[in-house]
Amino acid sequence: MSPAQQLSFEALARELSQPLLHYLRRCVGDRTVADDLLQETLIRIARGLPDFAGRASVKTWAFSIATRVTADYFRKPDRRFQIVEVDEATDLVDTDHAIDERVVVDEMNSCVRQVIDSLPDDYRAALVLHDLEGLNAQQVAEICGCSLATAKIRIHRARHRLREALQQQCEFYRDDDNVFRCDRKVQNI
Repeated sequence: MSPAQQLSFEALARELSQPLLHYLRRCVGDRTVADDLLQETLIRIARGLPDFAGRASVKTWAFSIATRVTADYFRKPDRRFQIVEVDEATDLVDTDHAIDERVVVDEMNSCVRQVIDSLPDDYRAALVLHDLEGLNAQQVAEICGCSLATAKIRIHRARHRLREALQQQCEFYRDDDNVFRCDRKVQNI
């Protein structure tokens, strides 16, 4: 009996939907988009299940499909995050009151998310899988379809690019309450 015959799509979808959704949310930073990408991932899993040969674990195979779905999403220019300047967003915050801590955290997360989104597909996938999803380098290699050495290099280079981009684009400091903050640096054009 082949590995595909041993698996039912329903059982596989039940087991992997939450981990895949979590991964996709970390990749794209938006629950609604992640839900859409999960549906596309599950469709591709269902289509590919009869041909699944079992050379990798089902989980690794499913995550590699999710990674390709995410890469396809980011290749479309109209799908990129739109940068909103703080001045343009002032109507969203009541300036008479202190800014809610959650807004500040969301702003910092948005800044980091934009930098992660700007990484090449291979680096972004390796970084998210390893540093955010907690997979080891061997699992990253299997999901990304590369050697262990290549996966380690991608993780290292993604971290390096992320660090450099954040240093170039963001001003990190501690405020009067000793809370770590981030402001976008003004870019001279």
